[in-house]
Amino acid sequence: MSYVMGRDLEIRVLGPLMLTCGDSSATPTAPKPRSVLALLLLQANQTVPVTALIQELWGHEPPASALTTLQTYVLHLRKLFSAALAMPASEVAKSVLFTTPGGYLFRSISDDFDLARYERLSSEGRQALAAGQNALAAERLTQAQALWRGPALTDVRAGPLLQPQVKRLEESRLTTVEQGIEARLRLGRHQEVLSDLAGMMAEHRLHENLHAQFMVALHRSGRRQEALRVFQQLRTTMTEELGLEPSKRLHLLQQAILSDDPALDVAPRTDGLAQLLDQITVR
Repeated sequence: MSYVMGRDLEIRVLGPLMLTCGDSSATPTAPKPRSVLALLLLQANQTVPVTALIQELWGHEPPASALTTLQTYVLHLRKLFSAALAMPASEVAKSVLFTTPGGYLFRSISDDFDLARYERLSSEGRQALAAGQNALAAERLTQAQALWRGPALTDVRAGPLLQPQVKRLEESRLTTVEQGIEARLRLGRHQEVLSDLAGMMAEHRLHENLHAQFMVALHRSGRRQEALRVFQQLRTTMTEELGLEPSKRLHLLQQAILSDDPALDVAPRTDGLAQLLDQITVR
């Protein structure tokens, strides 16, 4: 959907913050206006209270001038939108960045908002996976994952309200990756997921489910020794850094690989890794 003046705004938060309209940018460069904009974008189409914005910028001890300064930041954002969208600032205040009772609201009427697309695709992928529609799940979850350009809002200074929201997005991203790999494993595409999982190991050195997926994919690819090394590396890391052993399921998966359990060779098209590990457990 286009804005009043017929120009589309591209909004990017799954990586560095970026708002562009053609060759024009509406992205502020100063840290605090960037934080204000980021919070408004993550809660698009909802009122963000003035008190929340002030807390994000200054914590629990804001200066006496906090409200006036915040109003200045909002005016600055409206000017950026006005220039990028070729729209009068008065129209921006009516159709893009509203003043509401007690706060501000950014109305997202752009079709090109990466967060909105990500949430739609990941939701469709999760539903397809739950329904056993593995090809559709793999497609949607891969598309969702591809929208990420790095950590969410990586160039925005996150305060007490932004931090948990960014963390939630990163956890959602990890879940999307796991579920996408799960869908492809169900389809027997174990060799295809190896490179994805190898990259994830360095970033998530203590994540048991990713390690389990990697072990299964390696085993099904005829690389049993490497699958066992993945377990040993995880065990070493966990004992040294946490003083813990891997879970019973990981130990059972290791034993299943050692014994070349035939259950591991079947790519389950309706059941997932959790069900496979349950099957190993009760054997």
